[in-house]
Amino acid sequence: MKVSYLKLWKLLLDKGMKKTDLLSKAGISSNVLAKLSKNEFVAMESICKICKALSCDIGDIMEIVNTKEREE
Repeated sequence: MKVSYLKLWKLLLDKGMKKTDLLSKAGISSNVLAKLSKNEFVAMESICKICKALSCDIGDIMEIVNTKEREE
């Protein structure tokens, strides 16, 4: 199972915001932003801060992507 933040980047574009704007508005660290950029898992606290800053729901910024693992 993987996570995708493609919805977050699209939302930022729609709002005319840059990633650096998100850092200051949501109060998240650059490490969190780096993890988001790599589609890595981040703490729920950070996700909530982003949702509050952008006035949106969790489903508006991320989604879980099911992946099939190979059995060898």
